[in-house]
Amino acid sequence: MVTRYALDDSARRVDDGTVLIGGSPLSIFRLSDTGARVLEGLIVGEPPPRGSERLTERLLDAGAIHPRPERGPFAVSDVTVVIPVRDSDVGHVLDALGPVGAVVVVDDGSQTPVRAPGAMVIRRAVNGGPAAARNTGLAAVTTPLVAFVDADCRPEAGWLEPLLAHFSDDHVGAVAPRVTSPADRQSPLLDRYEAVRSPLDLGATEGRVRAGTRVSYVPSAALVARVDVLLASGGFDEDLRHGEDVDLVWRLDEQGIRVRYEPAAVVRHRPRPTLRSWLAQRMGYGRSAASLTRRHRGAVPPVAVSGWSAAVWALVGVGQPIAGVAVGVATAGALARKLEALDHPVQESLQLVGTGHLFAGRLLASAITRVWWPLVLPLSLVSKRVRRVLLAAAVLPALVDWVRTRPAIDPVRYLVLRLLDDAAYGIGVWRGAIEHRTTEPLVPDLTSWPRPSRYDRGRSPAS
Repeated sequence: MVTRYALDDSARRVDDGTVLIGGSPLSIFRLSDTGARVLEGLIVGEPPPRGSERLTERLLDAGAIHPRPERGPFAVSDVTVVIPVRDSDVGHVLDALGPVGAVVVVDDGSQTPVRAPGAMVIRRAVNGGPAAARNTGLAAVTTPLVAFVDADCRPEAGWLEPLLAHFSDDHVGAVAPRVTSPADRQSPLLDRYEAVRSPLDLGATEGRVRAGTRVSYVPSAALVARVDVLLASGGFDEDLRHGEDVDLVWRLDEQGIRVRYEPAAVVRHRPRPTLRSWLAQRMGYGRSAASLTRRHRGAVPPVAVSGWSAAVWALVGVGQPIAGVAVGVATAGALARKLEALDHPVQESLQLVGTGHLFAGRLLASAITRVWWPLVLPLSLVSKRVRRVLLAAAVLPALVDWVRTRPAIDPVRYLVLRLLDDAAYGIGVWRGAIEHRTTEPLVPDLTSWPRPSRYDRGRSPAS
């Protein structure tokens, strides 16, 4: 069976198809005429010629193309679903799973034993957290694949088939669906907010999963994986109460095992029911940054942008916009010289640099409101310029997102919830940094393209 491939949304073919620009992080591929024909064949679904495997692997690894397999070697009967649960009902999950090989419910120290008709129930006497519960369920799986589904999720019909198709690639060890939190104007306020800004919803664009890329993680709220791969990797790290899923997929990637994000499969997620539990969840996510960075150095900076982009926005922030524009133009000129082999180097460099600087500004604003606000807020009390920067970082991106997504919530309450969301995450980051005595989650990565990021410089090359 021949697998079709799709270009990443960021990818563009220029110079009559002999140059491909795209992927995450951005890459530029100069192709021979033969290479250009191979790429065209991959997109239309033609059998790739012998000797083209290396090019295909490079494009996949860069996130420049994505596989669109029709089917894989496994059926739904080859999947055991593991549901970790504590003091919660699992009936709605069981009803929504559809046909699978088996279901294992791990009762992680509930006060009242969990009931799950038709499923194997494993009771843990002491609560060990999500990682321990999933590992307990994994040890009981006898099928080649395992699907982890949290108790607050509800898979949509046909959710497994698009995920199973990716296992036609022997290098793929895990695949994750899109996890959404749908809501309407009658839904609770937090549900309406999460419908457009859930950390579990990674959007409608497929991708390879790798730290520092557009799809830098996937949650184990719903995740399908090869059992032998997970067992060989040691499963989930039981020392982590938050971030254990991020750590797992990063370890797999670092071992040369592919993890894919497939939004064609959808699982619905129920947000936290109260503001207090919702904020505690966000603080837990932030707190995990320090634990993750100890295991994956350089993978969790508060922001990763070019040093030139940081300089542009720093000049704008201190009231020197003309100087900022000058630096931006200079970077475009420098890039044009690197792209002089292209037919239109100036046009391409202006597009790349302009898009890059704008995106960097958004990332820097996010870092200010999410991680750096404990430093910026006191300064804003004594500096009008810092106060303006903080206000712009807090308000402008939120309003742009509100206009773009049109949530079922007014802009004022959306802004308030977004600020609370960011503040809670930042408190968690600082708490984790203090506990682990590290500044790593607080220090930006100002690596300028095409130099590898701080994370890539510190990791072993994937095989």
